[in-house]
Amino acid sequence: EIRRIADNTKAEADQLVAGILSTAIQRVAVDYVSESTVSVVSLPDDEMKGRIIGREGRNIRAFEQASGIDLIIDDTPEAVVLSGFDPVRREIARLALEKLITDGRIHPGRIEQVIEKITKEMDSNLIKIGEKACMETNIHNISPNIVKLIGRLKYRTSYGQNILRHSMEAAWICGILATELNLDQELARRCGFLHDLGKAIDHEYDGSHASLGANVARKNGESKIVVNAIEAHHEEVEYQSVYAVLTQVADAVSGARPGARREMLETYMKRLTKMEEIANSIEGVNKSFAIQAGRELRIIVDPVSVDDKHTAFIASDIAEKIEAEMQYPGQIKVLVIRETRQTAIAK
Repeated sequence: EIRRIADNTKAEADQLVAGILSTAIQRVAVDYVSESTVSVVSLPDDEMKGRIIGREGRNIRAFEQASGIDLIIDDTPEAVVLSGFDPVRREIARLALEKLITDGRIHPGRIEQVIEKITKEMDSNLIKIGEKACMETNIHNISPNIVKLIGRLKYRTSYGQNILRHSMEAAWICGILATELNLDQELARRCGFLHDLGKAIDHEYDGSHASLGANVARKNGESKIVVNAIEAHHEEVEYQSVYAVLTQVADAVSGARPGARREMLETYMKRLTKMEEIANSIEGVNKSFAIQAGRELRIIVDPVSVDDKHTAFIASDIAEKIEAEMQYPGQIKVLVIRETRQTAIAK
């Protein structure tokens, strides 16, 4: 009877959770942009390429030096390519080049002047973007430093998913889940909204985006609950509140739903299969499972041939092999589990 009640309770809980998550997803509709490290600028004609290059390449050198972005000019008709990993710099370079092309005056002095002006305009624009996002998600009393970083997220993508839109979606999902669970909706939205803050600066500093974002939030007066939710959303530290759990759930729901992120299914499956093959090639490994969209590799080892001390070496060896043999975005967590079970039968 107790087992029947437990099974019924579990089934009802699963249905309730599924209902809450489906409601959260249905109430959120967000567009996404494509992930890219290049921007294409159209030209009125191919003669403009020569003017952009300048005599002995002086214009293109001045542009690359002032913008910090590579300007690629090839045989592509009526187009040039801007390449760089800093999305904000690349956007500044794109706007500056379009202005130079429209203006027609292209020389080193003018190039530096235009890029400097666009850079100042971009700083102001980032603040406006951040303020608008805060208003749309109904989040208030955020430090101006954080608002500007939020604006930078508009030009940052992950797997093709725009990080600013993803952060806003995570905020709404957190808020809906908090309402269903009778928690503080505003605090939950704040945690979801700021969880990927570190991605605005992770190309400039060492460390994971979760730890970078948590440090920024801590320095700018965010509460301990918000800081922990940011730092724990990829399980790098322990959860200290239910809001950290909601933040991780919202992040996973937003990133995992169909159409949110762009990655060819074949490439995705090959990456997960390769991760499991690397793990299974290690002596003592019984099973391995790539989970959380390839962010975590969970490994079950043979408890007879592998002792507790050896599990640490297995985790390290697998992580090193993945780093050496695979290309992947972000980080992959390698978790090794050694479980022993003892059975006795009473007759």
